[in-house]
Amino acid sequence: MNGPEPMTDTPTTADIKLIKKIIPHRYPFLLVDKVRDIDGIKSAVGIKNVTMNEPHFQGHFPGNPIMPGVTIVEAMAQTAAVMIGTSLGLTDGNLNVYFMAIDNCKFRRMVVPGDVLEMHLETTRGKAGGKVWRFKGVATVDGEMAAEAEFTAMMDLKA
Repeated sequence: MNGPEPMTDTPTTADIKLIKKIIPHRYPFLLVDKVRDIDGIKSAVGIKNVTMNEPHFQGHFPGNPIMPGVTIVEAMAQTAAVMIGTSLGLTDGNLNVYFMAIDNCKFRRMVVPGDVLEMHLETTRGKAGGKVWRFKGVATVDGEMAAEAEFTAMMDLKA
């Protein structure tokens, strides 16, 4: 069995309801609010509205809230998973995604409450039915680069 094939009439956006049908993440670790500009399994843009209500701001850092870099990279990975899940019609909650590697990760700008984080993701390796995928992501705020990373992930369909 090769797994799911790309759908011919896939949505180009995913709202929070569709996102929750694709990936298992929930509060406080659901880090993407919307995915737009989905171009099949090629690319997509994730949106994260950063708010002071997020639990990591209690300790990172008191009086100077900054979104942890690891959560920015995780938001990029969640965007990639939603892109693949949407494009392959995996809306039954059976998709688990696991990091295998994170490379060339750089942080360029602090992300703070009130920012709208845009994660621009592109698939650099992967195909329908394949388990191992590679992505390149650039996260921006108001057009300014906040972070960039390349990562490898295993897409696993739960039985």
